[in-house]
Amino acid sequence: MRVAKLIVVGLAVSGLATASTASASTPSKPQASASSGGVGFVPGPGPQNTPQHPVVQGFTAKIIHGLAYAPSYAPLQVQRAIWAGDQIRRKPYCYAGGHGHWNDSCYDCSGTVSYVLHAAGLITTSMDSGEMMSWGKAGRGAWMTIYTNPGHAFIEIAGIRFDTSAEQDPNPPAGSGPRWRPLVTSSAGFLARHPVGY
Repeated sequence: MRVAKLIVVGLAVSGLATASTASASTPSKPQASASSGGVGFVPGPGPQNTPQHPVVQGFTAKIIHGLAYAPSYAPLQVQRAIWAGDQIRRKPYCYAGGHGHWNDSCYDCSGTVSYVLHAAGLITTSMDSGEMMSWGKAGRGAWMTIYTNPGHAFIEIAGIRFDTSAEQDPNPPAGSGPRWRPLVTSSAGFLARHPVGY
């Protein structure tokens, strides 16, 4: 009887060791994202391209005539943030715009960032740029990164930038306020923060 128990226990321990070794040697699949270029991703059909929800195939958003097209393989929250930005991309700049009402007549920098984060379901209350310095997680995100300091904030989503400042934009669109722009080449002076999971 004692020998039988030892054999059963020995087999159980041996099975656990084999499973542990197999899982340790099997590489985990990387998370697909705009920054990974889609490594480890098996494409599905993706959403349909419509005038209200413009979509481009792939992992990186594109700006076409000032309108941002969401990448077809991005998470829905990322696509919603881009489509929300399209709704306010021609609004003018005004101090504190977008903080009293989500749908405002004008937006400041942090009101702009708050608007797209709210549309993505990631916040319920607008934040100023100082509050954004401690929001979410530190560092760059896979799909969204907020760059913030006490005086300014902007957001990069799936390879494009949504910003009220024309800094580092070689062909800035007319007007003030939120506009889609190319990524910055330097984010010196800003903290990078990102939503958890994005």
